[in-house]
Amino acid sequence: MLSKESRISDKKTLHDFLEYEHAKYANVSGIKYLFQLGEQSKLWKHQMLLRKAEYYTNSNNAILGLWYRYRLNRIQDRLCIHIPLNTCDRGLKIMHVGPVLLNWNVTVGKDCVLHMNTGLVAGGTTDDAPILEDNVIIGFGAVVVGGTRIANGVAVGANAVVNKSIDEPNITVAGVPAKKISNHSRADWAKTK
Repeated sequence: MLSKESRISDKKTLHDFLEYEHAKYANVSGIKYLFQLGEQSKLWKHQMLLRKAEYYTNSNNAILGLWYRYRLNRIQDRLCIHIPLNTCDRGLKIMHVGPVLLNWNVTVGKDCVLHMNTGLVAGGTTDDAPILEDNVIIGFGAVVVGGTRIANGVAVGANAVVNKSIDEPNITVAGVPAKKISNHSRADWAKTK
């Protein structure tokens, strides 16, 4: 769960979050957005409703808070994306429509990327939930379990199961259980494009 300082609690912060995150969903405006044409339009609508629900809930506007949470729950059920309020910092990017599950107690840092079929969940019988630092990417089908911490810039490979903290920043981990497989990080992935 994000600290009170990182939450959206005023209109300026809401506007900054939405403007910053809109750039991550390219070509989402006009007719495409209006008629929900394409995957990115649906994901952007989800992101916008998530941020507005957070703002109105955090600013104690009960009626609008309930309205946006209702709309958010409807789209989350349709898209199979379940992200609780106030768990993700600025710059969250969901890559594809499909199952994404986050525990209510998880903390996701700035500019993190989640692919489909991913889970950030409690482990065992406790409510301990994962903590992702900034610039983490979680690959397709990966699961992060329990009170694990993932350092800045770590890339978690497809179908990995992370059940221990990854303290070394800017590496790639993969496997079951996840282990370091490369010194290349998320930043290196962007350079290869």
